[in-house]
Amino acid sequence: MLLAATLAACSSTGGKPDSSGGGMGAGTADTPRATIAFITHEVPGDSFWDLVRKGAETAAKKDNIELRYSNDPEAPNQANLVQSAVDTKVDGIAITLAKPDAMAAAVTAAESAGIPVVAFNSGLSDWQKMGVLEYFGQDEGIAGEAAGARLNQDGAKKTLCVIQEQGHVGLEARCAGVKKAFRGQTEILNVNGKDMPSVESTITAKLQQDPSIDRVLTLGAPFALTAVQSVTNSGSSAKVVTFDTNAALVGAIRDGSVQWAVDQQPFLQGYLAVDSLWLYINNGNVIGGGQPTLTGPAFIDQSNIDSVAEYAANGTR
Repeated sequence: MLLAATLAACSSTGGKPDSSGGGMGAGTADTPRATIAFITHEVPGDSFWDLVRKGAETAAKKDNIELRYSNDPEAPNQANLVQSAVDTKVDGIAITLAKPDAMAAAVTAAESAGIPVVAFNSGLSDWQKMGVLEYFGQDEGIAGEAAGARLNQDGAKKTLCVIQEQGHVGLEARCAGVKKAFRGQTEILNVNGKDMPSVESTITAKLQQDPSIDRVLTLGAPFALTAVQSVTNSGSSAKVVTFDTNAALVGAIRDGSVQWAVDQQPFLQGYLAVDSLWLYINNGNVIGGGQPTLTGPAFIDQSNIDSVAEYAANGTR
């Protein structure tokens, strides 16, 4: 970290930090220009990834890195993006591993080409055996158990855990963790996260069908806000809780329409993924000692929402 601070304080303009960016932008590192491919399984329109990308771009600006961001929610297509990055001989690759089996061959190709690979956000159970250098994110199983324990504390009896992408290992681990820790009944509902009107109607129908559901647990902030509408549509008395945050969720937590959110700090995931590659490329550093670097979970509710609201408005929480 001392090295990072020292390098960040230098610039190619003579040693003075470049302060032209303001905000969270530090000085530009006086290290050779490098190119990093940053490849996610983002579904277009999901604001969670805006936070991840903002973190990656902030680190790239500081580290004198050309950041090539790309995304595809279909795992074979995401793997093709990794292969394209290998073919163009980038200096490093940061990836999500939502569906690790589909990504394995492309990751192996990168490693065979001598390109360092780090993972973030998803793939906690698979990154080490795939030969990936580092991992940044939360343990989704532990996060799910924490959510389940919070539901117990809240006195919930029946929870609907809404998965917006079937087959996503991280999302499924969250619901599995909830089911393990929650003393009440947990039911899983798969929805099509690419079609928000469909998400709303599917949750609405489920709540109409089963009035015993007293909690709707979504796995992303946009889906929480949709679930709030579904509760209204159905006439249900269920309360909404969620994983992940965005600026719009701040108001929902403040007014009580969403009770709480589990925060995995997506900005930090993007930032650390890029910054760690810069450290590895320039100084051979590997963060974590062979273990994942955890960025969560933490709870955001009415008791602490004001402490993160400013950062959420800036697009970093």
